Amino acid sequence: MRIQFVLGEMFSGLRRNTTMVVAVVLVTFVSLTFVGAAALLQAQIGKLKDDWYDLVEVSVFLCPQGSVSPTCATGEATDEQVDAVRQVIDTELSDEVSKVYFESKEQAFEAFSERYPDGYQGTQLTADDMQASLRLKLSDAEQFAVVSDVLSGRDGVEIVEDQRAVFEPLFRTLNVATLLAAGLAGVMLLAAVLLITTTIRLSAVSRRKETEIMRLVGASNLFIQLPFLLEGALAAVLGSLLAGGGLWLGVRFMVSDWLERSVDWVAYVSEVDVLRVAPLLVIIAVALAALSSFFTLNRYTRI
Repeated sequence: MRIQFVLGEMFSGLRRNTTMVVAVVLVTFVSLTFVGAAALLQAQIGKLKDDWYDLVEVSVFLCPQGSVSPTCATGEATDEQVDAVRQVIDTELSDEVSKVYFESKEQAFEAFSERYPDGYQGTQLTADDMQASLRLKLSDAEQFAVVSDVLSGRDGVEIVEDQRAVFEPLFRTLNVATLLAAGLAGVMLLAAVLLITTTIRLSAVSRRKETEIMRLVGASNLFIQLPFLLEGALAAVLGSLLAGGGLWLGVRFMVSDWLERSVDWVAYVSEVDVLRVAPLLVIIAVALAALSSFFTLNRYTRI
């Protein structure tokens, strides 16, 4: 009987403040969409790092003819210098380097010709213009600094290059997008708190006589405040469900059905990732309602 009364009061409040409730749902939907997008962007960055960092290599470019590097003072790297570098890798870097591959100038030219069949910027190059290198596969991609410190400055080595640097601008861009989404989400969440607070206050003021009567007959604070709390929670949860549904549809049609088919060599977030984020959105929605109620109910339901 008490449950029926509480639910009846809740739905009565929702009918009286339909416009405000719709506004709460929409603002919560928008704000939690940004929250979910930020979480999915971070998941996407994690997937890219897991896939690409396992593929990248450290390139140890050996001295070519005409290099001005101090380590190339004797000219092009000799076989003895290359063997000395490989010996250092096998001994001092055995734990960091899992595989070593030597790329000759001829092999480098073959790869160059496949990538630039018409020459590079109108210039036709030959195998003699290429640069031999050692390609290192690291056991842990994060150990580049250790490898660079050991190999840089050795005779025959012009430069040590980490291929991860190619991906860092992309990761920085995605991180900036994540921060932007999180910032917008914060502003919208504040707006949602204010709207839920206003909705609860209007509902409480419009039923001031009812709450006074309930107080006189001995109703507890929880029993009086529960319908108002449920109103805010229901509106916020509806917004979170819409946000989760919107994210699911976005990932389903924009990522899985379009982007993944267009560029299939990249690991993308999926609908499963959205389902993992969705409970977080509901929790945030309930927390918003509870926070808003905390600042409102005790003031407007106490007579």
